[in-house]
Amino acid sequence: MSDTSTQAVQRRVLLLLHPKRESALTAALEIARGLAAAGIAVEHHLSSDGAGVPEITRYGGRPINEFELIIVLGGDGTMLRSAEISYGISIPILGINVGHMGFLAEVERPTNEQIIQAVINRQFVFEERMSISFEVERHGEIVDSGWALNEIVIEKESSQMVELFVSVDQRPLSLWNCDGVLCATPTGSTAYAFSAGGPVVWPDVDALVLLPLAAHALFARPMVLSPRSEIAISVRSENATLSCDGFRNRPLIEGDLIRITRDHHLFTLARMTNAPFTNRLVAKFQLPVSGWRGE
Repeated sequence: MSDTSTQAVQRRVLLLLHPKRESALTAALEIARGLAAAGIAVEHHLSSDGAGVPEITRYGGRPINEFELIIVLGGDGTMLRSAEISYGISIPILGINVGHMGFLAEVERPTNEQIIQAVINRQFVFEERMSISFEVERHGEIVDSGWALNEIVIEKESSQMVELFVSVDQRPLSLWNCDGVLCATPTGSTAYAFSAGGPVVWPDVDALVLLPLAAHALFARPMVLSPRSEIAISVRSENATLSCDGFRNRPLIEGDLIRITRDHHLFTLARMTNAPFTNRLVAKFQLPVSGWRGE
């Protein structure tokens, strides 16, 4: 008599590695062996260190949505490239730093054995992160669209400043002669926006950050907007560039209108501890907290 019982679904994990870090490859091999010994199939992929990665939907001959987790061994740049893979699918991403400490990966570097056991036992805390999207309107038609986890930036293409007219919620805000205009998520508030003088926004806050870059204007302050707001940016110069997360770039021409809104897709970060965002901020900038008298 044949066995008609339902077979268990094969568990699968994707490892995404920084291409130039020996420590990432060493850790990946150990993690892969440990997971394979527990019956979990592992595929791996090297992240591009160039201007982006091609659209990839299959690993080892399998659709990406068959993987239960993406483990990223690298820094925030490698994490952002993993977002390209998981966009629209919401596969949890576990970031493990093997270089400079960023904001997307774990604060404390867990051991490889701890990572293996967490995956086997599904012992994670999950964080959802909002994203943003854009459309480019040219001569009355939508000619391009896209999304970002960190930020969307419209900026000058050459040494000359760019002229950008910015509106919020169908009302004019300002005309800026500037290096560019940046719109960031809370996740991106600690990236390019932070270095340009923007505020740090805790990741569980629903908001958009709007920030002019080196604007020659009386009012050129960073602003925190509602997540329901629509930001419209009209290009008044001959040439400009739009970039998403620093590596998906598009050329713009005079007359282009870019609309930026909250994207309906969320990203899920997997964490091995429930450490608050404050800990990441303190660790990243080595803030002086030795005199704190809390528990």
